[in-house]
Amino acid sequence: MHIVTTHKHADFDALASTIAATLIYPGTIPVLPKTLNPNVKAFLSIHKDLFPFYTVDEIDIDIVTRLIVVDVNDWERLDRMDHLRSKSALEILLWDHHLKEGSIGPSWKCHEEKGATTTLMVKRIKDEGIVLSPIQATLLLAGIYEDTGNLTFPSTTADDAYAAAFLLEKKADLGIISTFLRPAYGEKQKSILFQMLQTAKRSRIKGYVISINKVFIQGHVDSLAVVVRMYLEILNVDAAFGIFADEQRGHCMVIARSHVDSLDVGVIMRRLGGGGHPNAAAAVLKAIRPDAGEERIREIIRGNQQSSVQISDLMSFPVVTVSDEMSMQSVAEILRKKGFTGLPVVDRNGGLVGIISRRDFRRMKKESQLTAPVRAFMSRNILTIAPGMNPMLVARMMVKNDIGRLPVVEDGKIIGIVTRSDAMLYFYDLLPD
Repeated sequence: MHIVTTHKHADFDALASTIAATLIYPGTIPVLPKTLNPNVKAFLSIHKDLFPFYTVDEIDIDIVTRLIVVDVNDWERLDRMDHLRSKSALEILLWDHHLKEGSIGPSWKCHEEKGATTTLMVKRIKDEGIVLSPIQATLLLAGIYEDTGNLTFPSTTADDAYAAAFLLEKKADLGIISTFLRPAYGEKQKSILFQMLQTAKRSRIKGYVISINKVFIQGHVDSLAVVVRMYLEILNVDAAFGIFADEQRGHCMVIARSHVDSLDVGVIMRRLGGGGHPNAAAAVLKAIRPDAGEERIREIIRGNQQSSVQISDLMSFPVVTVSDEMSMQSVAEILRKKGFTGLPVVDRNGGLVGIISRRDFRRMKKESQLTAPVRAFMSRNILTIAPGMNPMLVARMMVKNDIGRLPVVEDGKIIGIVTRSDAMLYFYDLLPD
């Protein structure tokens, strides 16, 4: 079975890319996440007969041999696809317009900086002469328009405009698009915006005028990104950050919008564990108070790396691990397919018991030893680090102990991993400002 899927809370670019994949790869089954953007949900409620799709519950995940991932490059943002992470024979194709390298190691990828992932796929559709119906063209154009702000966002490229023109030639309906791209803005959103404007403060950091506003909310609230965009426009600042603290869930949602390319909020949000574009980004802060979140944002903009950057900012996550019962041959295939030089080894309970690296394969003297379990050859002398450690100290640990990777452990669980190259990026001051 071949399937295509996208990120949770799928927006129109995600939905359009998913449907485009079914056109480029005939026979592929579209699998959407359980959670969808409200506008996408409204569109599908009317057009579900034209765009049939499945959820994870409705397919047999065990027989999937090809996984196509669109508009995202992070296993954690996929809906219940964890079972496929360790499947050695799985072919993974990736289409994404976010340049940040993620946790998914594809067999093939189309990874280019465009305003929308749909743009990349429309180019392939055009080149291959794939026939589009008017409603298909309409959905694809909605994907491009949503992620480019109707071709007005600074992240928009010439290719986005060419793709939009091609879809208009294919009879894309702008009336339908304007109906479903209208943001949901109701009494809740008005109340939050009014509250933010009442408490708004401007400050200047490194020549930029910014505003950071903290709001307490209860439960999920739609269209907070629309609120922050309006807040940015009304205050007329270079960048605005909304920190929405949900006391029920115990976390903060940070939504950032920027007017100027030189203040890249995507980079800032990546430092906080999130991501996005130079002008629009977001992150979720778990177990961090709003005041602390605000201070982290200010420190990152100031460029105070020693105080703002911790191992949690550098580490890769989620972590690909292997079982101590897995054969050395299976581990070798994973290392080769993923391009890794080593992997943490865990027991049945998920506890860290060792590290297996390419170096350990040199200890094998016979080909028959490839069937031996990984615990027979793994390194058991494990050094681990905490997420709050200073990167410079971690780099020195690696050099002193000649270690290529260090698991990041919190509360007895692996939450990330830092490689020698990650540490050296910091050591040589190559982190983006």
